[in-house]
Amino acid sequence: MDVIEAVKKRKSIRGYKPDPVPKEVLEQILELASHAPSAMNTQPWEFIVLTGDVLESVRQSNVALLNSGAPPNPEHVVAGWPRESIYRQRQVNLAKQLFQLMDIPREDREKRAKWLERGFRYFDAPAAIILSTDRCLGESGPLLDIGAVIQTICLTALHFGLGTCIEDQGTMYPEVLRKYVHIPESKRIIVAIAIGYPDWDFPANKVESGREPIKNATTWLGFD
Repeated sequence: MDVIEAVKKRKSIRGYKPDPVPKEVLEQILELASHAPSAMNTQPWEFIVLTGDVLESVRQSNVALLNSGAPPNPEHVVAGWPRESIYRQRQVNLAKQLFQLMDIPREDREKRAKWLERGFRYFDAPAAIILSTDRCLGESGPLLDIGAVIQTICLTALHFGLGTCIEDQGTMYPEVLRKYVHIPESKRIIVAIAIGYPDWDFPANKVESGREPIKNATTWLGFD
């Protein structure tokens, strides 16, 4: 798959087949993704790849904490959108499309709660990649570089017929990851990527998220 096709085809996959992803394939993806740019070649990313019993233990513990009402305790900067902004409106538009496809009425709190759980279960993907960085780099310093490696992982995954979903719910309870994955306190847990073979019959995978016309976000200077 050529890079332009990959950029156009990449989308968030929220439903996966149970087929395991071979370790060799995941290794190739991370090897290729490590060529992403970083400031002064600092390469501030670290990967923890989960599958099998470990991933299942993390899933169950995340959901248990969520349903207990335990407040999330993320170690990364959580994005927020002003209520009346276009950014919030885009988020709402996406949610409406997802809930319509999944047949989740606005007033059905039980179905909405079950949908929320899916994010904390890494959307039931057969594998998940946790990205962390060293705390000595500060809270926001390495985020641009980590963003670049995340995008590269997601594009490279397409070459192997895999889908991905970048999601922070899987890192909202870092104490769970530290318990089962033994991530030291010297590392800051940033975000997760669910990865696996897409189930194209899963309704949410039919979401088509629009893009703002580039003319609305670009200023051209010095051109004829």
